[in-house]
Amino acid sequence: MSATDAQEPIAVVAAGPANAGRSAVLATLLEIDSGMLAVPDGSWLVVRHSATPTRAAYVPGYRTPHAYRPDLPTAGPALARPPRRVELSLPQPLARRLVLVNTPDIDTLGSAGCGVLLDAVGRAGALLFVIAADQSFGAAELDLLSDIAGTPVEVFFAVTPGVDGWAAGEGTVAVRGSGESGGPAVDPVTVTVEAHRAALLVAVPGLADARWFPLATGGAAEVRRTLANWASDEALRRGSLEPPELPGERGRVPVLAAPEEWSEQLDRQVRTAARRIRQHLALELANMHMRVVQEIVFGVGCAGLPQLLDREMAALSLLATAQCDHHAGELVDEAAGRLFGTPLPEGVRRRIDKAVRWGLVDEANAQELARAFLVTNSAGVASLNGAEAIDMLSAYPGAPRSAVLPPVAVALSGGCWQHWRAPGNNDPSAARAWAQRALREIELELSREVARRFEALRVSLSAVLSDAAEHGILLA
Repeated sequence: MSATDAQEPIAVVAAGPANAGRSAVLATLLEIDSGMLAVPDGSWLVVRHSATPTRAAYVPGYRTPHAYRPDLPTAGPALARPPRRVELSLPQPLARRLVLVNTPDIDTLGSAGCGVLLDAVGRAGALLFVIAADQSFGAAELDLLSDIAGTPVEVFFAVTPGVDGWAAGEGTVAVRGSGESGGPAVDPVTVTVEAHRAALLVAVPGLADARWFPLATGGAAEVRRTLANWASDEALRRGSLEPPELPGERGRVPVLAAPEEWSEQLDRQVRTAARRIRQHLALELANMHMRVVQEIVFGVGCAGLPQLLDREMAALSLLATAQCDHHAGELVDEAAGRLFGTPLPEGVRRRIDKAVRWGLVDEANAQELARAFLVTNSAGVASLNGAEAIDMLSAYPGAPRSAVLPPVAVALSGGCWQHWRAPGNNDPSAARAWAQRALREIELELSREVARRFEALRVSLSAVLSDAAEHGILLA
């Protein structure tokens, strides 16, 4: 689960089961018509502030977003596949205070989609969980909330009326509050909310401090005020995370030692790091193959294969990116620490990272390393270069990255969607064989990509440290 830092936009991610009225809740908070929040199945919605209302769909395989209007599907070019996200910009007061993110229903996300959701919630800072009065927490919801409990994420619960109004949910006694038996009338709204809260705390006691809001009369206004107040407090908290100037951010940093054979040691460490990442990704892809085959045979079938595999690719992208960031960070820390001493001051570390990134640009590798990978309908892997192509694959974009290497981004092309959604392509055996070939091609492509990235990192980092050792100081 990613951690929130000072550079991430302050955001609230809305999640929950299907048929809980989540879109209607967000529309009420934003004071707009709920039809404006409609997106294709499986797509994320990101609502930002803008003086002029705009809506754009970010579709893997393109470099620029497309116009998208739910009330006029023919607006803009026909989309071969659903967008990873739709961004809606509105001149609404709440959107000025925070970014609102609506996600697909939890029961459709699967384990891979919930992993992507956890990453987004960790970076956003808050979760708004919407559940109806006649619903209960399922296993997927409880697993998600258990992972969030104990983290710095702020969790809010909104309870909406069920089909029968404010009758208590499953496993509780329905209370209408008539008072006809002579006893005092009981508020069914309070009973329902407390029943939901008690059922949750039995499974996830770590969320005892979470706030609950019934979406009855005036409830939306209270949620709106609470989210706005949280955003204000969060802005102050994040603003205090970083001092105005970090230690070592300015001035010359002397080289404390000139270690022998540091270049050869860096070479060995780079090869070891790349090998570990490839092994980790190979294991994950093997597990993914088993999950995909099981879903083809017993779950979503051939028609659901593209959306299933696309969610898996989104989660794989986050895993590969995190692995590359972790090992690249270790390489920089160890190699630079031998020259400048350990632990490295944060300001010095950032200067080295910046110099290494500039080195990648000088070597003309930066544009090459920024690549989006697309699984084709022939089970091959195509690529598009550039940060713009990578941005199309993000379900929830955050702050500009400060890591040395660009993110890993993998998705399914529109051709895959069209192929497996066609009525004639409904052979589970063919789907299993195609999935096996596709995952094998992804493994080979990512293996080559990791090797390329870490070789480029080795060249750039060697140049930066060699220059520092030659001059006896860090000048970057």
